Amino acid sequence: MRATILYVEDDVNLGFVTKDNLEMSGFAVTHCLTGNEALDCFEPGRFDLCLLDVMLPQTDGFALARHMRSLDTHVPILFLSALNSKDDRLQGLRLGADDYLTKPFSIEELVLKIEVFLKRSAHNRPQPAPIAPVLPITQSLPVGSYQFDPVNGQLHRSGLTQTLTQREAEVLAYLLARPNTLVRRDDILRAIWGDNDYFMGRSLDVFISRLRKRLADDLTVQIESRHGVGFVLRV
Repeated sequence: MRATILYVEDDVNLGFVTKDNLEMSGFAVTHCLTGNEALDCFEPGRFDLCLLDVMLPQTDGFALARHMRSLDTHVPILFLSALNSKDDRLQGLRLGADDYLTKPFSIEELVLKIEVFLKRSAHNRPQPAPIAPVLPITQSLPVGSYQFDPVNGQLHRSGLTQTLTQREAEVLAYLLARPNTLVRRDDILRAIWGDNDYFMGRSLDVFISRLRKRLADDLTVQIESRHGVGFVLRV
């Protein structure tokens, strides 16, 4: 399976050339032009490595790296920036980046660094605990007026289909297996993430918020929060 890279660069020409070269080197690359686009795209476990420019529209690379690190403490982050002062490099590294390359950079050097950090990440990243099965994998179930297909991770309603991310589908499946029941957040974290630390807890809140938006067209479906304890899926 090809390693997945999130590449954030607002220079269209440079982005195209770098993405093309990385794909020819065997990587699967998602290219975002703005920091906000990358924020929407990033979620823990989706990418094996992130390449970030610093001077980006909307959300700069430093803020973007800070957000990524708050959600995933293990994904390698490399800055590719025209800012080459010592202070800029140190700021990037203090935010949790693994390296800081200045432009112009060599594609050969970049590919070599990516390979090194991917090997190191694979060695150091803790293996997630097995996810407890929460739904028969072939069963499609109602969620209010929606129909949830856990196999394909999709919500269907009134002829419209929403495709969920893997984590969104897993969280919804876990709650749906326990409808109208208080589900402890620690249990969700251990079952899906294999951990219950601070960073994954923040990530869970993000996915709960996303699911609420997914289900917003049916007011009879609610995901209630019990502060500091967990969630109740009302259906």
